[in-house]
Amino acid sequence: MNNNNKKETVKNSKKAKGLSTQRYVHLSEVHDDTLVLKSGGLRTILEVSSINFNLKSEAEQQSIISGYQRFLNALNFPVQIQVKSRKLDIDLYIDSLRMKMKALTNELLRKQMAEYIEYVSKLVEYSDIMEKKFYVVVPVDPERAKPKGVFDNFLKYIKPDDTVMEIIKRKKEFKNLKKEMDSRVGTVKAALENCGLSTRQLKTQEIIELFYQSYNPTLSRTQKMAPVEELSVEGSSRIDG
Repeated sequence: MNNNNKKETVKNSKKAKGLSTQRYVHLSEVHDDTLVLKSGGLRTILEVSSINFNLKSEAEQQSIISGYQRFLNALNFPVQIQVKSRKLDIDLYIDSLRMKMKALTNELLRKQMAEYIEYVSKLVEYSDIMEKKFYVVVPVDPERAKPKGVFDNFLKYIKPDDTVMEIIKRKKEFKNLKKEMDSRVGTVKAALENCGLSTRQLKTQEIIELFYQSYNPTLSRTQKMAPVEELSVEGSSRIDG
């Protein structure tokens, strides 16, 4: 076997490995501000504000605890609470400062703005400042996606490939499941706001970026993701019906 064939073999094996890894990811698609799983289940992601519990008075702390208890009691379905820590990203802030600097006519102010931009950029780069974000994931699953037993789970594990039939099923189920999802999201939002927390539902672009950053923490720092309308998936096809 010559060197060219060896290189081609290595290249193909790496590609096959990447594809086999994707087979075991449960995510299927993201649209209508909703994450769709291969099983047909839907997930809505709410970003929730935070409060400093220790800085509250005893009466305020008791009120927060009581509100959280009411939040849990209001639910008749499971939710998932996620805390995500990542290095602070100030690229958009820096870009806005540069735009403002270009509009300045005073040379002294322009110089001070440039020095401030350099200072903030280096501070974040070398200080490794982290930010925390809090999410509540609201699920809805079709009846067929509910676990039926150990054997069924084993079959799904050894045969994780998505099929055209599964895609068609998801498409038909989406509308009805979305109605149930909207009802659940309304319940969660109201209960959290009663705790003094604000909530915001992630949009399609934000959901994709969240997973892009989670699976590519280093790469996402230097290569920003393009707007979702500009993205295309090689080999994808549209199914109408």
